[in-house]
Amino acid sequence: MIYELSGDILLSDARAIAHGVAPNDNFATGLAFNLREHWPSLYKDFRNYCHLYHPKSGELWTWVNAEGQRIINLMTQEAAYDNGAKPGKASIEYVNRTLRALRQVIEDEKIESLALPRLATGVGSLNWDDVRPLIYKHLEDLDIPIYIYTLYQKGVKADEKAKK
Repeated sequence: MIYELSGDILLSDARAIAHGVAPNDNFATGLAFNLREHWPSLYKDFRNYCHLYHPKSGELWTWVNAEGQRIINLMTQEAAYDNGAKPGKASIEYVNRTLRALRQVIEDEKIESLALPRLATGVGSLNWDDVRPLIYKHLEDLDIPIYIYTLYQKGVKADEKAKK
């Protein structure tokens, strides 16, 4: 079941947080920046992964923190190939691919709950009215709570429990 709420996604109790990035992203803005500040090793490990495996737009990479919470990096944007370069724009095609892959990860790894932002609408520059239906199309029938943080409120813990 999908629930739309507002608050600080970093305070989510969901077992996984998914967010959009670009291959070789420097995590300099938006939620990626907040994740980088919150878990510096996430960024370091992401950069190492990109260096070793050269991921493409439309793929994903999962990182697990010390508490066992997964951060799923959905590569919804064109790559930033030069060190420090700004990532490219997101595309509906990449969002579709990453959401299909995300669904597979949720099923394969038996993820019990998921939080995600308004995917690919910040730095990715897509329109939420175009992205929102894709999230519902790919994830709505999963038998887990999925929390879409539609409004970011720093330091505010959303009432996810009331939504279960």
